[in-house]
Amino acid sequence: MDPHLLRTFISVARCGSFSDAAHELGFTPAAVSEHIASLEADLRTSLLTRRPVMLTSAGARLLEHAGPLLLRLDAARADVERLSGAGAARLVVGASPLAMTPRIAAALDRVRQAHPATKASLRVLGRREIPAAVASGTLDLGLIDGPATPADALPLPEVGPLTAVTVAEAPLVVALPTGHPLARRLGLRLADLADAQWLDAPDAAMPLEQLRAVSRTDGFRTSLTYEGTDVRGLLTLTAAGHGLALLPHPATKGTPGIVTAPLIAPRLLHRTELLHGPAVDGPARTLAAVVTGDRHRYG
Repeated sequence: MDPHLLRTFISVARCGSFSDAAHELGFTPAAVSEHIASLEADLRTSLLTRRPVMLTSAGARLLEHAGPLLLRLDAARADVERLSGAGAARLVVGASPLAMTPRIAAALDRVRQAHPATKASLRVLGRREIPAAVASGTLDLGLIDGPATPADALPLPEVGPLTAVTVAEAPLVVALPTGHPLARRLGLRLADLADAQWLDAPDAAMPLEQLRAVSRTDGFRTSLTYEGTDVRGLLTLTAAGHGLALLPHPATKGTPGIVTAPLIAPRLLHRTELLHGPAVDGPARTLAAVVTGDRHRYG
């Protein structure tokens, strides 16, 4: 199974159109059709119906494998390039919005001083994007966050071998507008807030799907969907009464029009974890040592 053909197959499956996939990939529709035909000939089965363009049962099964296969190929290339020294002069870090804290900024400054010739870049990304980007070698290191019990690590998708190390933990609070009926509470239970109106901000706050899972309810109605990574923008919406948000306490400090109440049940906290692949060296290793404080592992 040629990786180029698999990439074309994934694009067609995602777009639901040969012509749209051709536009996305920079190919002609005839070339895309030829790629799919070649892949079907190799596997000796039909993967897509043509009118309309839909996955067959075999195509659906292949799609489950195709993404992880391509990620592992990208990860292998990245590992070899690191060993050969091709990637030694760069440091690319991805961070989810709530994982990007002053502590991380200070750590990046220390790495810059220790490796002045390194070209460093930071990308603020959605939580779901980071593990795959680290596994493929697109990112040297990733910083993700989310709600977790004290004993459990953050859940990770099956994208390849990844190491996760806890970087920080903080209490979770419910952000409410000043004057909200619950604003004077000393603590709030998540189950008591299931009927409230919430901002659905999967990348800038705790995702509502996770709140539903831990509270085992279908509640937490969405009043407004926020498709951004700017936490201050999200809190501005909360202050204006558009909905509640669950956030780590440090992220809410200094926001006008906002009051917070600690989450007292269930027992959850906000955790930030560092992600990296099997090989971590050079500037990435220095940053990992500074961020985690684990000189034994990364010294």
